[in-house]
Amino acid sequence: MATDAGTPGTSAGPLPRFPDGFLWGVSTSAHQIEGAADAREPSVWDVFSAEAGRIKDGSTAAVACDHYHRHTEDVALLAGLGVGAYRFSVSWPRVNSPGGLGFYDRLVDELCAAGVRPVPTLFHWDLPAGLDWLERDTAERFAEYVTVVAERLGDRVGKWITLNEPAEHTLLGHALGVHAPGRQLLFDALPAAHHQLLAHGLAVRALRAAGAADIGIANSHAPTWPASREAADVEAADFYDMLLNRLFAEPLLLGRYPEGVGELMPGDVEADLEVIAEPLDWYGVNYYAPARVGAPQDTDVEVGGIALPAGLPFTVRQIEDRPVTDFGWPVVPEGLTELLTGFRERYRDRLPPLVITENGCSYEGLDDQERIAYLDAHLRALHRAMAAGVDVRGYFVWSLLDNWEWAEGYARRFGLVHVDYATLERTPKSSYHWYRGLLSAQR
Repeated sequence: MATDAGTPGTSAGPLPRFPDGFLWGVSTSAHQIEGAADAREPSVWDVFSAEAGRIKDGSTAAVACDHYHRHTEDVALLAGLGVGAYRFSVSWPRVNSPGGLGFYDRLVDELCAAGVRPVPTLFHWDLPAGLDWLERDTAERFAEYVTVVAERLGDRVGKWITLNEPAEHTLLGHALGVHAPGRQLLFDALPAAHHQLLAHGLAVRALRAAGAADIGIANSHAPTWPASREAADVEAADFYDMLLNRLFAEPLLLGRYPEGVGELMPGDVEADLEVIAEPLDWYGVNYYAPARVGAPQDTDVEVGGIALPAGLPFTVRQIEDRPVTDFGWPVVPEGLTELLTGFRERYRDRLPPLVITENGCSYEGLDDQERIAYLDAHLRALHRAMAAGVDVRGYFVWSLLDNWEWAEGYARRFGLVHVDYATLERTPKSSYHWYRGLLSAQR
């Protein structure tokens, strides 16, 4: 792998070169940017955010960035950035509405005309209101919806993502209740995980039946660091790693659940696992930071803005002596190298090529030098993993635009482009220009 200079860097020096054909992109999600809530059916997030106290600033995503009406402007930003691909999500509630699929038809046409490869994610948490991941039928309904989308867009879309982060949707939405649909089921939320994984497998089959290829998933993963070498901390960290990493990777890659989990899942699990383990063309990894985990404690804790109740078989601890983003998340770029090399060691020949489907950070300001430093450091960490033999084919920054950040409302800004939520004016930040220079040099 060549490492010649010429790519914009930071004080650490020029960034190394990535292989020819490496896919560079940015990511967004429908509910966070589209707005135009009156032009789609309601989702579980509309119901959730209408409940008092659910969203920290009391806002909703009814308007968000108004991407629905301003997508032409946003495609121009993508073209100006010079990305090879745009990862967006398709809103299931919008597709269920008259004319809703036409919006994605137009968006895909404009992306193709601009020379930007469309990479749709078919589910990014905005489940239609009235459906429930605790019910098996939702997985079947998802496959039907995927077929409709694939038949309409498949002649122009050559890369697909089934689900985004089923781990977070299960944990935050069904176990802890801090995301939609707001349930607090703790370990009784496991059926929601199983049915999402089943929906993924059914979607892979539906996509292939419609003639689609190049199919992956976007799973979030993080290294789990024991708080100490004490046996209780190591045991708690291993359990956490199973719950947030292996539970969502091993059914896909190995065709089995971690030991002791399968019997907790509903239905004919062995038959379902044959569907879940449909071979993938690539595997998407969303990375933000490692987790430091220790033995259970008797008090509630809050880490990264998420309240974790006492009584869990682990406690997530703060990672000290690290800079943090405006979200309070620690900045640990070497965790990405550790994660990727660890994946290769754990799954070996069962691991398909990888794509970093999300990596980014929340910082304020137009001259966002902290974001530039963050992205620079993580790209170096990614390159080190690739130099060590990990097969990574692409990298997507989260996110193109500042957006509605789920339970945080409009309080967090992840975008390369600033959005004035009063006027909806877009202003590229320093990081946008830095990334544009990086992409130009990589070409």
